[in-house]
Amino acid sequence: MRFLPLILILLIGFTSCKSSKLATKNKSESIAKTHQPKKSKRATNTSLESVKAENIVDYAQQFEGVRYKYGGTTKRGMDCSGLIQTSYKSESILLPRTTNDLAKTGDWIDLKEVKKGDLLFFATKKNSRKVNHVGIVTYVNKDDIEFIHASTSKGVINSKLKEHYWYFAFVQARRVL
Repeated sequence: MRFLPLILILLIGFTSCKSSKLATKNKSESIAKTHQPKKSKRATNTSLESVKAENIVDYAQQFEGVRYKYGGTTKRGMDCSGLIQTSYKSESILLPRTTNDLAKTGDWIDLKEVKKGDLLFFATKKNSRKVNHVGIVTYVNKDDIEFIHASTSKGVINSKLKEHYWYFAFVQARRVL
């Protein structure tokens, strides 16, 4: 009976030796995982920006079919800058209310760099290059760019930049995100 505790201690000691190698291996693996290079802040910001852009576009598309109303910002009526301001506000991004002020917000970007969530500005009055209309890019595939906007004649609709009217009315693109 006196040897029973000694035998138990020896058995525990021998079995723990085997698991110590496993524990050492797991520890080194976990150290290797924690010392892996971290993603840059830019990569994280880019994915966050694309999620926000996706949410903004989804929110704007809820207004598709809503009639045009000058100064409108609801489903009862919407104007082009109201659509932009309301959609960005859904992601807690506050923007100016007028198209003219929006055209000075964010960074100018080349049309080749446009991505979902960017703003497109147009001059729709004859013989004028003064910006008076805005839309949000909803889809980009090479030269095919689609945007949602509030048209005075058809309300909130999706259009393609390569349509003759919009192509010649285009003035600039800007990135707010």
